[in-house]
Amino acid sequence: MLLAHSPWDAIPVVLAVAHVAFVVGLAAAFERLPWWAMLAPALLYAVSISWNVNSIAHNQVHNPYFRWAPLNRAFNILLSIACGFSQTEHHLTHLRHHSGNSDRRAADGTTVDPFSIYRFGRDGRPEAMLSYVILSNYRDSPLHNAAALGGRQRRELWWVRIEFAAVAVYVALLAWHDWRFVLFMLPFWSLGHMLSALNGYYEHLGANPDEPLAWGVSCYGWLYNLLWMNNGYHAEHHFRPKVHWTRMKALHRELAARQRAAGVRVLRRAHGLGFLDPDHPRHVWPWRPVEAIA
Repeated sequence: MLLAHSPWDAIPVVLAVAHVAFVVGLAAAFERLPWWAMLAPALLYAVSISWNVNSIAHNQVHNPYFRWAPLNRAFNILLSIACGFSQTEHHLTHLRHHSGNSDRRAADGTTVDPFSIYRFGRDGRPEAMLSYVILSNYRDSPLHNAAALGGRQRRELWWVRIEFAAVAVYVALLAWHDWRFVLFMLPFWSLGHMLSALNGYYEHLGANPDEPLAWGVSCYGWLYNLLWMNNGYHAEHHFRPKVHWTRMKALHRELAARQRAAGVRVLRRAHGLGFLDPDHPRHVWPWRPVEAIA
């Protein structure tokens, strides 16, 4: 009765709670473990940020899990705490991402999509992977993209502030418990957002911003899609973003022939490992723009 779309949505809801509990457990264990024993779980925490942003939080943007709006607001606060930034801000900027679909720069040098891989590229090429990954999460004020919106969405700014306040209180409580734990985890939090940007980069490198069927890059590995809740079906998702995550395989079967005709790029690796894909040009260093993808 609580879930709005599918009983399967109980899985991401429970996993979001487990994500926060995992960090609390790390804080509790920090004093008992030597620093080197914390490295593996801290790296797992970094990966878990990218995983949450691109699976649980992503699906919450497009198909909020609960029927009751206050529950979705509360869940947004939980996701904000888990990932360390406002879920409502993520919601607003992600909708702009779908408005532009990683569009190329216009004549005035701007893009509709604030996360477009072309936004800071040169000569009509995507930006180099390394600069995109390192800088993309630090280029705008957290409220900048939300403040650019109007109407009802502009009122969402209050929820952005509330969620950031919840994150600040959560971090303060962790620091009160052990400030060394917060300092130790800070680089891994930053790494987690870089991994999320890396995921986003290869979700669109080689896509065609001018062809709706090919707005995204897909990968169909079963393990990646199992763990990332079918995020691999990214071309399908950009073509029909409101389709529920449990329906992505069926949507792929429906669109497969049209996608082949449209030249949809398909990776043989997960998005976050796109630089290892056999079709990725081997002569391109991470700090150089990619001119073409086979």
